[in-house]
Formats: sequence, structure tokens, C-alpha cells
Amino acid sequence: MTRTGVAVTGLGMVTPAGVGAEATWEGVRDGRPAASTDPRLAGLPVDFSCRVPGFDPGAYLGRRALWRTDRCSQLAVAAAREGVRDAGLDPGGWDGGRVGVVVGTCFGGQLACEDGHRDLLRDGHEGVSPALVPKMIPNMPAAEVSMDLKARGMSLSVSTACASGAGAIALGRSLLLSGACDVVVAGGADAAVTPLIAVGFQRMGTLSGRRDDPAAASRPFDAARDGFVLGEAAAVLVLERADDARRRGAVPRAVLAGCGSTSDAYHVTAPHPEHLGAEAALRAALAEAGAAPREVDHVNAHGTSTRINDSTEAALLARVLPHAPSVTSAKGALGHCLGAGGAVEAALTVLTLQHRLVPPTANLETADPAFELDLVHKAPREQEIGLAVSNAFGFGGHNEVLAFRPWS
Repeated sequence: MTRTGVAVTGLGMVTPAGVGAEATWEGVRDGRPAASTDPRLAGLPVDFSCRVPGFDPGAYLGRRALWRTDRCSQLAVAAAREGVRDAGLDPGGWDGGRVGVVVGTCFGGQLACEDGHRDLLRDGHEGVSPALVPKMIPNMPAAEVSMDLKARGMSLSVSTACASGAGAIALGRSLLLSGACDVVVAGGADAAVTPLIAVGFQRMGTLSGRRDDPAAASRPFDAARDGFVLGEAAAVLVLERADDARRRGAVPRAVLAGCGSTSDAYHVTAPHPEHLGAEAALRAALAEAGAAPREVDHVNAHGTSTRINDSTEAALLARVLPHAPSVTSAKGALGHCLGAGGAVEAALTVLTLQHRLVPPTANLETADPAFELDLVHKAPREQEIGLAVSNAFGFGGHNEVLAFRPWS
């Protein structure tokens, strides 16, 4: 059973824990919070974030290409290159017409947009870059990856708020199973740690206000949680049909066994109070995986560190998975990476299966007593996992659940 369906043959990640999947795994595994004071947000009510350290976009795109690309696309290209290399695939030798790219993003080129507006106000219309529009439109992370990899198959952008990265992976799986592509590079990217977005979220009351201790600010499922921390990231999964991967001698990292995609049709920002849409997505993912709820051994939770989202997700998990599988959230370490978050967390779920090790939820000191969950915290936990799910939920009521099995 585990050798059928869709295989994850490669991972690529660029996150606040570092550049590369291994650096990200180590940071999350060790429970190291990445949040720190952010000079670009100086003077704002919330002046800290989770940024990618030590990232040199020129090393990936070349200096001449930097003028036309926003940071969001730059992160996406870096993650995609690592993922393809990890899969053992060569863009110089593959049939590019059979390779698809699906990249989810919440904000696309938001940094370019804000910088362009600043230039307009300061220098007039002649101060605005002619590359502004291609830098800011949300299809460009997928387009830049497609161009970089010479992937000439279907290229799509998914925008379902903070579920975008997971939605892109679900769509990538569908493209493979339909026969439209033979390889799909699927994931998410966002680089919207900008003054306008930070103020917007702060005015909504969703950001943590722990300016005196940014590293401890993001604390999913903790009794003292007060909001999330903005982050930036990109992550991709390279997906192939399992039979194709086996024929070329690849050793997949995991199997993407099922996906569930639903909408709450309830509210612009708040989740359904009973999380009925999310429950439907979870049950749909398990049905595709041919599994019963009791078979879930591990949950990589959406776990935003906000009061309402953690409460509704905890209630959902307790209701549908009463046998209490292990639960973790990467946002304690990485912050909330918006449209990239679901892809980052899917990749971490794959690594959790491979390493047989559940990372802790960073900053979780005292679990909310209302939650009936087996929350992993303080230290990683060794665990044999036969089935894991990764949750991603977004404003507008978008719900994505991905189910993974180990490759064995």
C-alpha cells in the first residue's frame, strides 16, 4: 500500500531556522525560536519577526536577475532548486513539458509593492521601477521557478491565505494522478514581513505583543499565548507517481497518501466555531488515504498561537482523534510564515516520519488546561509513525489537510 499513489521524492526549504531542509529540521527539532527585533519594523507597535538568516538571493538567481524579482520569488527559487536536487532530478535532462509547478502564496510580491509606493511618493512616477508589476503579481513565484527549472508543464499560483502552501501540494498531487504531469514541484512562498502587513495584522489583534521577549512570543497551545509572530519562508515538495519514482531508482522520503480541501463558508477571518469545515477536510484526507481516524499517530497542527485558532483546532482534534495522537506546531520556532506555512509544515511532517522523531512545540511552557491533547514540548520525542496529518487553515475559511505515510 505504501508504494502506490504519490511519492515525495525531494524537499527544499528556506525558513527562519536557516537555508536548507537540514538547517530547518535542526532548528525546529531543537526547539529554537527564530523571532528577534526587526529593524525594518522599527517604531511600529510590533517590531519583531522571524526572518530567513544568511540568505543571498544573488547566489541563486544571479545579480542581473535581482532587479526583476521580489524576495518571495527569490525564496521560492532557492527552495525549488534544493528540492529538485534532493529528488535526484536534473532539469537539464528531464522532459520539461511534463514537469508542473504549483506555488502557493498569500501576498506574493508585497515587499516590491510597498517599496514601489514609497518610491512613487518620494521621487514621482519616474522613480518607480519598470519591473514593479512583474515583481509584485502573485503568479511570479511559480513563474520564476518554472523559468529557472525549465519546467514547461502547467504552472499555477494558489492563493488561499495561510492554507496556500498546503493547497498547492494538494493540487500538485491531483495533477499527477490525472496524468497531466509526471513531476510536480509544489509548495509555498511568502516574504511579507513588511511595515504595512505588520500593522495590518497588529490592528486586527492577531500578533503577539511581547516586545520585551520576542523569542518567547510565539507559543502555540500555551495558556499564555497572545498572538502569532510574522515570518517569511519558502518550501517545496517534489512529487512523482510512486511507480515512476521506483522505475527511476529513487528512494522517496514519504508517500502523500491523501488530501482534504474544504471551505467554512462562514466568516472572513474567524474559523467556524465548531471547525466543521476543517473536520470535513481531515476526514476527506483520511478517506483518500484509506485510513480511519484511530490510525493517525501524529498531527502537525496549524497551531498559530492565537487564542481562537488554537482553541478551535484543539477541540477539533480532541473530537475527531480522541485516542490523542502526538501533536506539535512548528510556529513556536518559525513564526507564522503565511502562505508558505502549510508547505513548510508538510515538509517537516515528512522529516518527522523519516527521523521517527517529533519536534517539540517551542515556547510551550504550560499547556492551556482546556486542551485534551498530547502536546510534544520541551524536547523532541522518538515515535514510530504509520500515518501523520498536517493541518493548514486560512482566512476566508480555507481548510487543507495532508496525510502522509512512511515509504517502506
